Amino acid sequence: MFIIAYLLGSIPSGSLISKYFYHQDLHKEGSGNTGTTNTFRVLGTKAGIVVLILDLLKGTLATLQPLIFHVTTINPLLIGLGAIIGHTFSIFDRFRGGKAVATSAGLLLAYNPSFFTVACIIFITLMFLSSMVSVASMGAAILLVIISFFYHDILLTIVAVGLTLFIIYRHRTNISRILHGDENLIPFGLIYWRKKKSSK
Repeated sequence: MFIIAYLLGSIPSGSLISKYFYHQDLHKEGSGNTGTTNTFRVLGTKAGIVVLILDLLKGTLATLQPLIFHVTTINPLLIGLGAIIGHTFSIFDRFRGGKAVATSAGLLLAYNPSFFTVACIIFITLMFLSSMVSVASMGAAILLVIISFFYHDILLTIVAVGLTLFIIYRHRTNISRILHGDENLIPFGLIYWRKKKSSK
């Protein structure tokens, strides 16, 4: 199941859609990342939504495998991690990939829908406040570690800590841009609107 999860996660959604439908190479555009955020930035909303859904589904389907195969001797979280590894280090894309945020969300959706809902609310709120997907991703991950303690699920907390550290590591170039004040803004939220107003 872990191998299947890895292979599911390895399906390079962004790369495939950019190559076959838009005739572009995401590795050479924007941030060079093949995940949801760069797809939105380079290819637009329609492609971004499709990649977001596909990346979510990879995490969800992988995590649901124990339920699908009626296996009760292993925690689904451990299987879902395979999809996150695959998404980030895809065997089909020279071990390149996304930053694990959407696929991690898919894992949470399958494992604990209420926790997933909380994660979405935090992410959207932080994205509105900062106008930066990177800040929303890292900030939500950190806050979810704290919130996980209230679920009294030690494995969920351990996985949340591990994913948070991994997500922060994958965003290390974003952190550098944030500190230098030149991180990419999305056309939405308080910071974007403030900068747009001040530039007039």
